[in-house]
Amino acid sequence: MNTALNNALKTCILVLNCGSSSIKFALFDASRRPLPRSPIWGGKIEGIGGPQATHSETGQPPVGLSLDPANPYHAALEHIERRVLTQPGARHLAAVAHRVVHGGAKYFEPVAVNTQVLADLREYIPLAPLHQPFALEAIEALLERQPHLLQVACFDTAFHHTLPQVEQMLPLPYAAWERGLRRYGFHGLSYAYQALVLPERHGDVARGRTVVAHLGSGASLCAMNDLKSVATTMGFSALDGLMMGTRCGALDPGAVIYLMEIEKLSLQQVAHVLYHESGLLGVSCLSSDPRVLLAHEASDERARAALDLYVRRIVREIGALVAVQGGLDLLAFTAGIGEHNAEIRSRICRQLGFLGLRLDEAANQRHEACISAPDSTVRVAVEPANEEWVAARAAALLVGVEVDAAEGSH
Repeated sequence: MNTALNNALKTCILVLNCGSSSIKFALFDASRRPLPRSPIWGGKIEGIGGPQATHSETGQPPVGLSLDPANPYHAALEHIERRVLTQPGARHLAAVAHRVVHGGAKYFEPVAVNTQVLADLREYIPLAPLHQPFALEAIEALLERQPHLLQVACFDTAFHHTLPQVEQMLPLPYAAWERGLRRYGFHGLSYAYQALVLPERHGDVARGRTVVAHLGSGASLCAMNDLKSVATTMGFSALDGLMMGTRCGALDPGAVIYLMEIEKLSLQQVAHVLYHESGLLGVSCLSSDPRVLLAHEASDERARAALDLYVRRIVREIGALVAVQGGLDLLAFTAGIGEHNAEIRSRICRQLGFLGLRLDEAANQRHEACISAPDSTVRVAVEPANEEWVAARAAALLVGVEVDAAEGSH
């Protein structure tokens, strides 16, 4: 380990989560032992490539940001780098950790990125076309400017490498399996954090038959047994499974054939419909945000239909995972909707009453860590997501920083 890296170990780890028009960032103090679970600083840049980009930091309102129109994404990254260098006690970076959606069938653990790894990850762009290219663009840009800075790719698919083969296979010709067409699963960084924090809060019950509901603009469920993924709703792509904000979720393939053959939509048009015009937004014709739909459902039939379908699909998929596991001991909600929308949680749990699940509505309204009633046979938990810390932790381990999952501060 060289002197520069030893010095860097006393400073910080930057986590980047790059989307098509936004970059979320969080800075963790790597000089503290163990690595704290809360960042010392963070925020996001939105509207990259649009008419008006904005920059916001934790607790601060967004402000306009002028980016080079010739290369706005690189300009946004440079802006984040400059801001990192102005943070107290954070004048050097030990590493940059990137959320990378797809590791394919090769990468099951976080990995230090070099040119070969980068080339491998480019091959997975067709598997995650809305997410993969932007993380790789950020990695490549940093490689060009700071070739000696450690960059770590942390994969959303990696947590699901424990899925049994029967859960990975698709009912296609076997040759498709051999070519890598399989169920990969996503939201792995979120589920990896739940696998760490749930037993801390709930003890051995979390090691039993658990279902975690990651409900955000993207949404999925993961069935865990002994804190390992045994089934999940997203499959080959991030389109599968639950109905989402703008994505359709599981869909009869015949509907796609119909859109192309009868309605004459091109492949690109169909992809746009499935990724951007479906889900809550598509059904409601109003919004992808459940809060907006809840405010309008009394007078808007489409808003009501969208919410009903959204909850039904979640309940239906939870039921499927309960069947696979032979029961349910713990149901945990996480991510933006899962953490903050008590009404959606209540509607889901009411329909799961046949399992002996009983909700404590007062605790639910307060978003407490445990929201099930004392007589419930299923414990119901609410746990904030912390994907950034999982990525920072992975980078810290690679550079030799002490990490103790049980002692990190919340």
